[in-house]
Amino acid sequence: QVQLVESGGGLVQPGGSLRLSCAASGLIASIRTMGWYRQAPGKQRELVATITSGGSTNYADSVKGRFTIARDNDKSTVYLQMNSLKPEDTAVYYCTSTLVAWGMGEADDYWGQGTQVTVSS
Repeated sequence: QVQLVESGGGLVQPGGSLRLSCAASGLIASIRTMGWYRQAPGKQRELVATITSGGSTNYADSVKGRFTIARDNDKSTVYLQMNSLKPEDTAVYYCTSTLVAWGMGEADDYWGQGTQVTVSS
């Protein structure tokens, strides 16, 4: 069974930084894209950033220049470095990965449980 486990959320003051991590585990044949989405109260889940197995990245306009996504393929882990945090970044952050599990012929999307990020003074 494939699992994505996030860590690193918490409470931070405006202008501060946090680093989120997400490790994929289980019977995994290959990992394609990894990324982060977020959902604020009363809003739809939205893309934050994604990164392909080759290292190509994509960011939401709202986080460009402040957030950086990276991955360690050997550890099946994706990171999100968040700097210059704003109150509007407050949300539950979800890790996601498109991967092929052992014994499965096609890639599928997997999600973590989410980690709360709160930006407040």
